[in-house]
Amino acid sequence: TGDKITLHHLLTHTSGIPNYTAYADFFKNETRNPYQPEEFIKLFSDSTLHFTPGKKFEYSNSGYFLLGAILEKVTGRPYELVLQENILTPLGMTNTGFDHYATILKNRAAGYEKEGSGYKNADYIDMSIPYAAGSMYSTVEDLYLWDQALYTEQLLSSKYKELLFTPFIPAWSSSYGYGWFIMQLPIGGGNDPLLIHQHDGGVNGFHTVISRIPSEKHMIVMLNNTGHAALNDINLAINAILHDLPYQLPKRSFAKTLWEVASTKGFEAGLQWFNENRNSTDYELNEYEINVMGYQLLNMQKTKEAIIVFQLNVDAFPESWNTYDSLAEAYIQDGNEEMAVVYYKKSLKLNSKNTNAKKYIKAHKS
Repeated sequence: TGDKITLHHLLTHTSGIPNYTAYADFFKNETRNPYQPEEFIKLFSDSTLHFTPGKKFEYSNSGYFLLGAILEKVTGRPYELVLQENILTPLGMTNTGFDHYATILKNRAAGYEKEGSGYKNADYIDMSIPYAAGSMYSTVEDLYLWDQALYTEQLLSSKYKELLFTPFIPAWSSSYGYGWFIMQLPIGGGNDPLLIHQHDGGVNGFHTVISRIPSEKHMIVMLNNTGHAALNDINLAINAILHDLPYQLPKRSFAKTLWEVASTKGFEAGLQWFNENRNSTDYELNEYEINVMGYQLLNMQKTKEAIIVFQLNVDAFPESWNTYDSLAEAYIQDGNEEMAVVYYKKSLKLNSKNTNAKKYIKAHKS
């Protein structure tokens, strides 16, 4: 399919190449191992395209991984040196770089994940895995230097900056340029909508958002090291505050509150709380957080409770293949092969690349 895909497709997430982080068991099987770029690309290079290149937007880390490998091929230099020589050194970004685990960095933040009412260290991931789709460390101050350079021609000519921020294709509730979501934020009072360049991102234990308001040269940056925080809600509130508009505080996590109730008052009380508050607008229901809670219960050998929680996630997010996959795993631990097959089949309908589901169904054909 390489003859069908252009750099433009990779930059705009319109290539159709499946996102390798969405592969079943990817984080469990691959992320601890170091890879060279060409070696890692073999994991997805023969994948069937999800759609004809250029026809739609589908976020794919695979595309940006390929862009890094292309940079290395064209320049003959490692990706991180290309960044260093062309961006970081010219801008004086001395606290930014490609993150190598073995390198000692002063004041480097560790990544954590919420677990019940407390926290745990985030799972290790070798930074050769995110590669050109992530793998960088930085500071708010350094990102400000980069942001301000984008208003000059120090990094890019006007011609290429225009490409960077052109809304090429609809992407969720906004449009997408080259590595930027381009959106219009209504600010009320009859004024024209506010143009915003924005992106968020995440890796084990970390979650980030950067938002640029070019007409005002404002930039909002949030770097969070507890993973899956409500940064987008916070970003919207800050934008509202900057323009003297009403704002809402981020909503409490539905999953975390459910866990707290279940931990302190018992699982039945937790279910009662869930049923009483499932339609409440005071809480944010997050698929990932509910899933984590289910696996926490599985690890505690509370299989029946885990099945109930995974079923709640299936009911809340019926279009997610991963919710069905998790429920199938819970039924396996419960010894119910028939129900495991039922939910693996549902998962496969939504994600034909779910190899775990294929293997289990094949092994348990009646």
